[in-house]
Amino acid sequence: MNGKIVGGSIVLIGAIAGIAMYWLQVYAFYEEASFAPGQEIRLTLIEGGQPEPILVEDITGIDADSSPLRFRACFRTPMTQGMLTETYQIYQGAVPLTAPGWFDCFDAAAIGAALEKGEAIAFLSEPEIHPGVDRVVAVFPDGRAYAWHQLNASLSD
Repeated sequence: MNGKIVGGSIVLIGAIAGIAMYWLQVYAFYEEASFAPGQEIRLTLIEGGQPEPILVEDITGIDADSSPLRFRACFRTPMTQGMLTETYQIYQGAVPLTAPGWFDCFDAAAIGAALEKGEAIAFLSEPEIHPGVDRVVAVFPDGRAYAWHQLNASLSD
């Protein structure tokens, strides 16, 4: 009888720990991202290399203090891809990171596939937004746009 109690306790504690770890990873640390003045979506200019705010509509985003890679944003921009490519730096090697399932406007697989096919264009939003991390923005021809943070090569030097 004691073995069943001990075994049952171990299984129960393991299940509780698993549920807690899942909740902490997927839900706990995220909060709504702020896009107040000074925290707008910006793109880095070709001339001068300074980030400047761009026009955005219907923006929603998530972020977490626990990791600089947890930032994601979905929005629309009235700016065309042609205008953007003439003004802002293109980002080579953009790979969107998967967002939590509950943040359903951000589909990393679809964004990545569109980048590979040339349907979307990735721009450098802000270099080194955190040490070793760049903010990247992908823009589609219809004005849909997505932002995320991505590791850069500066930490591997």
